[in-house]
Amino acid sequence: MTNEPPAEPTGPTGPTGPSDSRTVDPRSLRALAHPLRMRILDLLSDQGPATSARLAAQLGENTGTVSWHLRHLAEHGYIEEEMGRGTKRERWWRRKDRTLVLNTRELSVDPETSQALSVYQQHYLERTFRRAARALSVPLTGDWVGSGHMSDWGDVRLTPSQLHALGQELLAVVRRHVPDPEAPVPDGAQPVLIQFQVLPMLPEPTGPTAPTAPTAPTEESE
Repeated sequence: MTNEPPAEPTGPTGPTGPSDSRTVDPRSLRALAHPLRMRILDLLSDQGPATSARLAAQLGENTGTVSWHLRHLAEHGYIEEEMGRGTKRERWWRRKDRTLVLNTRELSVDPETSQALSVYQQHYLERTFRRAARALSVPLTGDWVGSGHMSDWGDVRLTPSQLHALGQELLAVVRRHVPDPEAPVPDGAQPVLIQFQVLPMLPEPTGPTAPTAPTAPTEESE
């Protein structure tokens, strides 16, 4: 699962990412898999650097709580202080890696990390839905009308290796078409949303052995 930020993390599956990617290990995933930390990281991805006070105002949280989570994210390397900006009392934070790579096979070995992965994936799914809903809520004009595309195939039969190969090929196509973020923006270019999911549609387990829904780790969990 490769988490690639919007205008810059999120979506496809694959063991590797671009050169500016970071592979998430079990310990750092358990630290990230907290609803408020993931919302903070989302805001820093979408809107750029911010202070704890600005983030707190947007999230409806107190500044002290947000500051604690910011330090936790920094400790695990997800964000960093933007040097030369702000003061000791007003520190600016920015996201470090544009892409997070999650090897779901390795992160599903032990129950605690597997639970953290489930929390992360649920947040990820909700985030992609919100992005799509926001994109569809804005009326299109001019050449933008008909420029997008939405498709759904729910009855395809593939083997695990075929599904993995499909995801890798689609991801390669997306990367080939996405411009370098440092390149000049062409005239007429606007932010666009690119999403796809390549997931097995296995039958849901039934009976007493069916797993219970994961719960979010507490603030103290790492």
